[in-house]
Amino acid sequence: MSQALTYPVCTVGSIDQYIHSVNRMPMLSEQEEVDLATRLNENGDLDAARQLVMSHLRVVVSIARGYLGYGLPHADLIQEGNIGLMKAVKRFDPSRGVRLVSFALHWIKAEIHEYIVRNWRLVKIATTKAQRKLFFNLRSMKQDSATLNCEEVRSIATRLGVKPEEVVEMESRFSGHEVSLEGNGSDDGEGGERFAPISWLPDPHAEPSVVLEESQHARLQDEGLQQALDALDPRSRDIVARRWLTEGETATLHELAAEYGVSAERIRQIEARAMQKIRATLTAAAA
Repeated sequence: MSQALTYPVCTVGSIDQYIHSVNRMPMLSEQEEVDLATRLNENGDLDAARQLVMSHLRVVVSIARGYLGYGLPHADLIQEGNIGLMKAVKRFDPSRGVRLVSFALHWIKAEIHEYIVRNWRLVKIATTKAQRKLFFNLRSMKQDSATLNCEEVRSIATRLGVKPEEVVEMESRFSGHEVSLEGNGSDDGEGGERFAPISWLPDPHAEPSVVLEESQHARLQDEGLQQALDALDPRSRDIVARRWLTEGETATLHELAAEYGVSAERIRQIEARAMQKIRATLTAAAA
């Protein structure tokens, strides 16, 4: 259903227009909702599904507005909520006597929660079900912006079924600030260069032992290649060298064929066998 069903696209540039348009869509009566859901369930009527989704887009907008405190674009939150709404419409059973708006709340919030957890900050801060519950309830459970005391930490941990240290850790992550690794590109006001945090990260390739190891590896590769070439007959060695080891323009199969008085296919076969011997020699040397 989600592939064939379309609804007003929520884009950043037209968020106000989108909200205005969905708020103008008429709400359905209970009987209209039952009729449409029945058509969808019994006949797979996508037009009925479209009407159910369109009439509840304003609900998604309202729910998404409650998650603006996480610093993510309102349009993205709405779009994720719309996906949850479409999933709810697909699973809605009118025979249970529950209105779609009540049934869809769980699906809408679930999609928005998943989006926030995936994208809020650079570091994932909620991986288990209990941590996600803590993530989405800690702010509302705090009395003010002050740091939680021990009694408040224990109380919240008990109510949410998590460890006190998890409450402390989550609170510290909420209060932390992100710092750009690249910096802002400005100077320090004194003519010197301002170093961004990334400037202080070590370069693993510049570590002396790594440099020495790479140098030795390159030397052994050169020596191994020379030994492999020396093991070839003169013609094979010449063909490989002129086809693969020559700087600039390399010789073609037809050029070598004319020089050795054989066909281009014969040169290709000689080259293939020579390359197999070289690989075997290098593999044996590395073992």
